[in-house]
Amino acid sequence: MDSLTNKGKVIITAPQGKTFNEKMAQDWSKEENLTFICGHYEGFDQRVYDLADETVSIGDYVLTGGELPTMSMIDATVRLLPGILGNAASPVEESFSHGLLEYPQYTRPADFEGQKVPEVLTSGNHQKIAEWRHKEALRATYLHRPDMLAERILTDEEKKMLEEIKLEKEN
Repeated sequence: MDSLTNKGKVIITAPQGKTFNEKMAQDWSKEENLTFICGHYEGFDQRVYDLADETVSIGDYVLTGGELPTMSMIDATVRLLPGILGNAASPVEESFSHGLLEYPQYTRPADFEGQKVPEVLTSGNHQKIAEWRHKEALRATYLHRPDMLAERILTDEEKKMLEEIKLEKEN
C-alpha cells in the first residue's frame, strides 16, 4: 500500500461488507482516486482490512474472487462521471436515482404484434407523460422492490398513486 501514490479511498470487496448501492456510486464518483483490493477464495489478513477505508459487498452470496464485484462497482461509479454517458440526464432519470425503479420503456413501432404503446406516451402532453412515468415507476417499485418504498418518504400525490395501483392490482 505504501508504494501506491494517490491511492485515494481504499475499498476491499468482501461478503461481510456493507452492500453496494447507487448512493455509494454517487459518493465514489466524486473521489479523485479509488483503490480496490480484491481477494481470491479466502478472506484477507485482518491487517489488510485495517488498511481499508471501506469493506463493500455486492450481495449476500460468495464468489471465487473480488474482481467481478469490483468491476460492477467501478462501472456503476464511472458512468456517473461527466461525459461518460451520451445524455447527461441519464443517470438522474434511471432506476435508483430517486429511490424508485425506472418506468417501462417503449420504442417504435407504436404497435408491435398487437401490443400498443400506452396512448399517453404518444399524446404529446408532456405533463401527462411525466405523471404516467412517475406512476409507472411507483408501480414497478411496488411490484418488484417494495423494500425500496419502505425507505422512501412518499408525497401525498405518491400515496394516492400507490393506492390506485393497489386497487388496480386487486381488480
